[in-house]
Amino acid sequence: MSGNSKGAEYWKRNLSLMTVCLVIWFVVSYVFGIILVEPLNAIKIGGYKLGFWFSQQGSIYIFVVLIFYYASKMNKLDREFDVHED
Repeated sequence: MSGNSKGAEYWKRNLSLMTVCLVIWFVVSYVFGIILVEPLNAIKIGGYKLGFWFSQQGSIYIFVVLIFYYASKMNKLDREFDVHED
């Protein structure tokens, strides 16, 4: 595999990973926290309405989890393409 082809594959996989993370974040924060808040409020967990939880806490927790997930996957991808930091 040539260097240019290898670089293109690296960025293609990087953008794919970013797209997945952003879609998950969008669904959790916008769809669950804003659009579906009323139907989700019919469900209660620990005394709190689920829609309220997603809009106030859930999107933040998911975002933090996505940061660690992205960092972990990028470390693996960097090692696979030998562009990692020592």
